[in-house]
Amino acid sequence: MRVAPLGDAAGYAEFSETLDLEVNEALQGVAAALRARGIAWIRDVVPALGGVAVHFDPGHPGLPEAPMTELAALLEECLRAAGREKPSSRVVEVPVCYEPEFALDLVEVASVTGLNPEDVSRVHASGEHRVLMVGFAPGQPYIGGLDPALAVPRRASPRVRVPAGSVAIANGQTAVYPFEISGGWSVIGRTPLALFDAFRDPPSVFSPGDRVRFVPVSRAEFGRLR
Repeated sequence: MRVAPLGDAAGYAEFSETLDLEVNEALQGVAAALRARGIAWIRDVVPALGGVAVHFDPGHPGLPEAPMTELAALLEECLRAAGREKPSSRVVEVPVCYEPEFALDLVEVASVTGLNPEDVSRVHASGEHRVLMVGFAPGQPYIGGLDPALAVPRRASPRVRVPAGSVAIANGQTAVYPFEISGGWSVIGRTPLALFDAFRDPPSVFSPGDRVRFVPVSRAEFGRLR
């Protein structure tokens, strides 16, 4: 674990430079243990793919003189306590329409993987996935657990605009785009869910550690749910 400043009001503890699902699960336990302490000068604890960001209030009277040193000590304690923290047991079901209208890259993914398009959607919707982190855009999940048969690289040419709700895959993960934004992952479907709403409590559909099940739906069902 390496702890370094992240701007002037946060620190970042790095546990791994590469994606490791076991490390990711462990650091989510660290984040949960730190949140459970309810430390007044800490504003937020944000688990990432291979580390944990801790945001603090630089003007809080309880802020230690050396916040990075104190943060490192706290994280070491939480690392020892992480095994006692129960992982998230919440399961989020995500309806996905895999029909060509929404699956912009399904044929290309099928060609690269040697599967037919129907098998790509079937394999993607099988099994259970897990949210590794939420970031890049508000409410956007990075979801692990993709079947290795679908582990295609990022697209050579990213799209300037990816439609909101697009379900896309790359390098062993699935992402779901909360808004129309740019992106370089292969789009294989779309969900009618509104992933992020600042006026909703909680605003994001996904949280780190959530289990995810993708549920295929027809075009008509997509329209009804939307």
